[in-house]
Amino acid sequence: MISPASIQEVMNRADIVDVVGQFVRLKKRGANHIANCPFHNEKTPSFYVSGAKGIFKCFGCAKAGNVVTFIQEHEKLTYPEAIRWLADYYKITLEETERTPEQQQQQLAEEGLRILNEYAAQYFHDTLLNTEEGQVIGLSYFKQRGFRKDTIEKFKLGYNPEIGEAFFKAATLKGYNSELLERAGFVKNGQRGHYDVYRGRVIFPIQSMTGRVLGFGARILKSNDRAPKYINTPENELYNKSRVLYGMYQSRQSISRNDECFLVEGYTDVISLHQGGVENVVASSGTSLTEGQLRVIGQLTRNLTILYDGDSAGVKAALRGLDMALSQSFTVKLVLLPEGEDPDSFIQKSGAARFHEYVKEHKQDIISFRLEVGMRDAGDDPVKKSKLVNEIAESVSLINKAEDFALQDHYIREAARRLQVDETKLVNLVNKYIRDRAEQERKQQSRRQDAPQQEMPDAPEVYGTEPEPDLTPKLNTTEFQEWELIRVLIEHGNKPMEGYAHAADMLYHTLDPDFLENELARRAYDEYYSYLQQHGTGPEYNFFVTHPDTTLQKAVIEIMRPGEEMSENWRKMYGIETLAGELNYINEVESTLTYFELKKIKLVQAELLKRIQGEKEEHRQMAMLKKLIELKHAEADIVKKMGTVIVKQLK
Repeated sequence: MISPASIQEVMNRADIVDVVGQFVRLKKRGANHIANCPFHNEKTPSFYVSGAKGIFKCFGCAKAGNVVTFIQEHEKLTYPEAIRWLADYYKITLEETERTPEQQQQQLAEEGLRILNEYAAQYFHDTLLNTEEGQVIGLSYFKQRGFRKDTIEKFKLGYNPEIGEAFFKAATLKGYNSELLERAGFVKNGQRGHYDVYRGRVIFPIQSMTGRVLGFGARILKSNDRAPKYINTPENELYNKSRVLYGMYQSRQSISRNDECFLVEGYTDVISLHQGGVENVVASSGTSLTEGQLRVIGQLTRNLTILYDGDSAGVKAALRGLDMALSQSFTVKLVLLPEGEDPDSFIQKSGAARFHEYVKEHKQDIISFRLEVGMRDAGDDPVKKSKLVNEIAESVSLINKAEDFALQDHYIREAARRLQVDETKLVNLVNKYIRDRAEQERKQQSRRQDAPQQEMPDAPEVYGTEPEPDLTPKLNTTEFQEWELIRVLIEHGNKPMEGYAHAADMLYHTLDPDFLENELARRAYDEYYSYLQQHGTGPEYNFFVTHPDTTLQKAVIEIMRPGEEMSENWRKMYGIETLAGELNYINEVESTLTYFELKKIKLVQAELLKRIQGEKEEHRQMAMLKKLIELKHAEADIVKKMGTVIVKQLK
């Protein structure tokens, strides 16, 4: 168990802008940072990070939280695992109480594959560097490829001994059972017992953006016609090849810094480019680009440059996955390397400077590239040319016309010229693909709505999956205004207010807390003033953002605004008036009080009407009627001053 003092130290040291910036390309906007949300697909940024408040919030999918929550959500970690990740990142030594054997077993059961993968990566790496077989066979291979020792360390490269069960024996001695080893893809159970799947192969660990080992690639070194050249970890709870990219952990900062990602096919291409000084590069490991992989890249950049070695078959296969990138508003460029060269050989022969020169000189957009490759392949064959026209039209139709009209128009004119077809007819063909896709989506949506709802079993959480739908009930007006009071307290409670010690003092002496109907909001209110009484000043953001009660923590984070950009929408929806600059908080405090003042007036009016209807004596009726009219006038004065939205929502 991690001690509370260590957890607090981690929370105090962790900078949410720094941490989130490791995974998402953040842009400064005012006092905050914005980005495309890493938890759902979007083209317009709605993900805000507030360094001052220590929170993130997406106004698209409603994900929100603090720095620990972000690591938990993004990397699918438990709370203790997220704390340990942050502690490791900030070089903080955690104080932990000694675990009992039962607790150790429980941890092993919870982390399972993750622990085994980390052990395996270290075992293979140690075997490569510290055993005779590893040095003679594995290390010699890497040196022949030109890899330096620091590069081998950087990518945790390894070697699995050729003897059939070396790793199996070592792992079982460490307490890993055969079932877990089989599920992770390390061993198989044959006629003579368990044996290593990766025996006699060099090992390439595949890591997540945080450096966790998700799986492995293994290359055979001896000639063997019956064995595949490369073997990858089978799909399991951690490893899903359509959602991971080799080298992303080592490349993420360079990709974000350069605002460009180079995509190659193989492990050694990534490693050689890194060693040569080109670090913003990842590999798809021979597969076509997938939506999950694009989402990972899209967190850091929307500029994708793909490097090909000139193998026409490989180029055609890869092109099939690029239409998806176009539809997600990526700027996709392609570079065909000189004949006989791949990224690995090219960078080692030419160096980084020549590499960048060549890329700049030969970079083409995806449509021009497809035209060039397709026309060369089609020649004078009218059937192939007709097929190419349709392929180009379908690709162009995927460009978002609302966002990239000029780009789509450019591609249509260029394609019509080079294909020697009528531009108007090409426009009609592009529009046909757009209509067909819209109709197909409409039918799919209709089928989903008409399908009977079936109870489905809980699915395991997998890194990079679609976010679960937000099932949190939407706040009604009363709940919202009560939480708005809590937000105003936290954000402005310590600020000066004329006639009072501060804004919190004004709210305390003006507002009756019994009007707070929401139990959690009342708890937050009570905790605020309890802290104020003990310390003489109201708690800052961090008190609630890191609150040990995660229910209260989440509720407060949900209503905190990352910045002023959203205030106009809140005003329209809930009648919260705003002023620019330093006076803004005064208006917010007064608007909050106005709601509760009106609420009190409405309650008294309702009680008076009830009494008037039951009163028999005329003079008493008249007195209560007079009071009711006074309350109506008071309501009218407030409405005139503040507007009608709040009053309408109170009815």
